[in-house]
Amino acid sequence: MSSIRREHRTVDPALSDPERLYVITGDPDGSERAALDLVTMVVSKAQPTPTVQPEQAVILRLCQAPLSVAEISAYLSLPFSVVTSLLTDLLATELIESRAPIIRATLPDRSLLEAVMHGLQKL
Repeated sequence: MSSIRREHRTVDPALSDPERLYVITGDPDGSERAALDLVTMVVSKAQPTPTVQPEQAVILRLCQAPLSVAEISAYLSLPFSVVTSLLTDLLATELIESRAPIIRATLPDRSLLEAVMHGLQKL
């Protein structure tokens, strides 16, 4: 039997560098971050401008179709907290929109639907 080879991912040292993450998020000015969670959907409203950071430009390009914050974090290989900071800046400049995901309504019980159908047929 042949052994299964697993691919070992090498972590880019630049991605785990705290100084790089601090530069991306900017100097904390005491402003509040937007209320975003992992399932909040984000969609871009405009194309990237020359003044946005490269990571923000990538977010704007990725979010042509709605993506969750978790997906954005995964695509950028950045921590959730860094992504929320970037998204807060984009929300403040109105380059993106965010909304809670749409939850499908639960279907009514089949027996209830059958009872209503039988009741309507008797009328």
